[in-house]
Amino acid sequence: MGEPVDRLLVVGAGPKAMAVAAKAYVLRELGLPAPQVVVVEPHAVGGNWLPTGGWTDGQHRLGTSPEKDVGFPYHSTWARGHNRAINEAMMAFGWTSFLIDRGTYAEWIDRGRPNPHHHVWAKYLQWVAKKAEVEIVPGAVRKIAAAADGWLVSVVDADGVASVIDADRLMITGPGDSRRALATHPKVLSIADFWDLVGRRRLPVSSRAAVIGGGETAGSAMDELVRHDVLTVSVISPAATIYTRGESYFENSLYSDPAKWRGLSIEERRDVVRRTDRGVFSVRVQENLLGDNRVHHLQGRVVRVAEQDEGVALTLRNEGRPDRVHVFDLVVDATGGQPLWFLEMFDVDAADLVELAIGGPITQPRIEAAIGHDLAVTGLDAKLYLPNLAGLAQGPGFPNLSCLGELSDRVLQAGPARARSVAVRTRERSAGR
Repeated sequence: MGEPVDRLLVVGAGPKAMAVAAKAYVLRELGLPAPQVVVVEPHAVGGNWLPTGGWTDGQHRLGTSPEKDVGFPYHSTWARGHNRAINEAMMAFGWTSFLIDRGTYAEWIDRGRPNPHHHVWAKYLQWVAKKAEVEIVPGAVRKIAAAADGWLVSVVDADGVASVIDADRLMITGPGDSRRALATHPKVLSIADFWDLVGRRRLPVSSRAAVIGGGETAGSAMDELVRHDVLTVSVISPAATIYTRGESYFENSLYSDPAKWRGLSIEERRDVVRRTDRGVFSVRVQENLLGDNRVHHLQGRVVRVAEQDEGVALTLRNEGRPDRVHVFDLVVDATGGQPLWFLEMFDVDAADLVELAIGGPITQPRIEAAIGHDLAVTGLDAKLYLPNLAGLAQGPGFPNLSCLGELSDRVLQAGPARARSVAVRTRERSAGR
């Protein structure tokens, strides 16, 4: 009897998928056990960093240092006696290796190590995919069903041809649909519509523009809008102001090495994430906006959208204060992805299994609390890895680009239940039990 196949299916060919696939490739090259990694992607590797993904025009710069690449922080804990070899092998997939391969390493150093444009980051991820021989299945996931010992994932390609992939483990990445907007109105744009108009140079002339959201998606939209002929640009968020991402050693170390994270209380963890990741702009974007007197911040949550004359009226609500109405002639919904976007793909039985595992109806707090050390939902026999929701329980770097090497270690350390059970039965038969 041959060795059991361990198939890990990843939804979305972004940095997390490439980190896991490259690490699995390295493990196999070193003679260590690793799953067959299959990645489903409807656009291209790194698609969310390209205009086709709807989250950027590809021309804005990465908010994180590119040296936090698919192997960072190069401190593998996968297997005693092999970790140094794993780290060294992963360096072949690093950002600097990519630049050396392209012949642009010296130029990058001489220019002061600038953060790359989004489309260049996508090219880096595509280079990793090719080098690691990643198996990419073109198409979009339509349905996820629970099998007896894993997952059945239905995929539809660009021609409408459907197929089903049998996976032992499942990892879901990405922010979801970029075409969602808070209202259906010609002057209220989703982030995908915004970048589409920017790319076609058809963004309408606006005297009063607004961007809803306080994170990096909103920051990139603001950074673009100030390049256009607008009189005022307001960023709307519930926080008292727009904070700058914490970039000191003390904040960064929590992202790079989550070892200290479990020693913090839940309140302390929420405070760190709030101050350094959610609702913050990168230092570079803040510097660009600070000197522009057209830029303003409005505090509040948008609770109502209504047409007013030739504009759109937004009602902003703040606790303990009367609602306020502001009128704009262009609004961009840059609130970012929906954390639980993937649930619409789960069939009833799969959703029931998740509910049983987390102890109640599926909510973001329940899932966040149920994410274990391996970044999977605790209590499910078939592994379901949700790194985008692992920040609160396991460390703030897992939902972003801050510790992709640690992420791949954790995902690959534990095998699926089916592979373990088959291996146990095989050993028992060999022993004559």
